[in-house]
Amino acid sequence: MGGRREEILDMALALADERGLEAVSMRALADRLGVTPMALYRHVDSKAALLDGLVGRLLAAFLPPDTGKPQNWNARLADLAHACRKTIQIHPWAAQLLFSRPAVTPDAVRAVDVIYCALIEAGVPDREVPRLERMISTFVIGFAISEASGRFAPGALDPRSRRGQLPDGELPGHSRLTPWLDLPPDLDAEFEADLEDLLHLVEAATREQR
Repeated sequence: MGGRREEILDMALALADERGLEAVSMRALADRLGVTPMALYRHVDSKAALLDGLVGRLLAAFLPPDTGKPQNWNARLADLAHACRKTIQIHPWAAQLLFSRPAVTPDAVRAVDVIYCALIEAGVPDREVPRLERMISTFVIGFAISEASGRFAPGALDPRSRRGQLPDGELPGHSRLTPWLDLPPDLDAEFEADLEDLLHLVEAATREQR
């Protein structure tokens, strides 16, 4: 049972990479596997369960390897964030799915638990852990999807390159920032700086508790 389900998820992942998430359906997977759609329902009982399984497969890639060496909480969170960004760079369609479905499969829940445990170890009050987990997840996935979709491209960041679409009147913020808006963004450095700021927010939450 488990092996067949994993084969179905492998095929769904390949189909999404090839044709986009919207192409993933029970019928399309059945055609690829050479079976009837009804044969799939013994292993994945609905399209929703299939998408949840894909979320679990993707989040499993975020889990840190078991090296036998202890890691500080901030290193574990940083590793998970980098793994998430890399996964979405490989599978750009994945961010849409991760943003639209809850973490309900075992692999997905384990990935969330890594964040919970890291925040608890950092000293974040228990009541604040779910909120900070949502903040971290939203930042990492949001950055990755913006990067993958081209939202951070220079043409999108610098509206002066689209003069005909600009509103009438002065844009004092843009005028002041002109030298910086002209620079192409270094997204690797920006991601690292944003992640460091996020970890500082976690540390601030622990200081408030103390």
